[in-house]
Amino acid sequence: MGLEALLGDPSALVMLALTLIGAGAAIGVLAGLFGVGGGAISVPVFYESFLRFGLDPDRAMPLAVGTSLAMIVPTAILSARSHAAKGALDMDQLRAWTLPVLGGVIAGSVVARFAPAEVFQAVFVAISATMAARLLLAAGAKPIRDGMGRVGNLGFGALVGLLSALMGIGGGAISNLILTLHGWTMHRAVATSAGVGVLVAVPGTVGYVLAGWGQPGLPPDALGYVSASALVLTLPTALLTTRLGVRFAHALDQATLKRLFGLFLLAVSIRFVIALL
Repeated sequence: MGLEALLGDPSALVMLALTLIGAGAAIGVLAGLFGVGGGAISVPVFYESFLRFGLDPDRAMPLAVGTSLAMIVPTAILSARSHAAKGALDMDQLRAWTLPVLGGVIAGSVVARFAPAEVFQAVFVAISATMAARLLLAAGAKPIRDGMGRVGNLGFGALVGLLSALMGIGGGAISNLILTLHGWTMHRAVATSAGVGVLVAVPGTVGYVLAGWGQPGLPPDALGYVSASALVLTLPTALLTTRLGVRFAHALDQATLKRLFGLFLLAVSIRFVIALL
């Protein structure tokens, strides 16, 4: 449905607005529950919404990714602060990852110009599907390693930033995988991953705003590759439900939270497989 036809159909506009509002609520719960930005939900919802407004797919996709990253900034900040209030957020780990993550985000923006994003999506599918199987089928398995060390912090931090920038996600799912593999409890990993989302989303959003500034074929409300109207519809419910997700996370036991995170990773894997087909 093109823009003119959509504007002439009030019921379609209402359904589109309700879809975005509902997506915001789901993003907020995920941000609090798993320390992730909700990009697995927001990117496809934004993409389909922009297509319905008549945007060209080549413009709709970066607009969806940029808007998703912008969504992650406030929800990740709120989630991180809420987890910190419960004493679960590890500021030392965030400080150790700050420069590597930022470097990875910058590198991802450069690499994306030369290598197809599908390659990195395939890598993420392999990683997340493997971890989903480990969490769902071997919940009591011991971690591969306990602690990362200086070199590990540099390498893993850069990897989080690199993959996040290439796939338009907040990096929480990737950092959560890495931290739990290295012996962290789920509650501590979830809390710290929320902080990682801030490190990824802020420079990522700025990059997409600059990349899309002045580009033709974008809606009038767009700030580069960020849709202001989509943010207005999704942010209120996302902010309302983020604290709810945090309460859920701390109310659940370790085994249940691991199983839920495994199911979430499985869903994300399926979403990227569909995108690759």
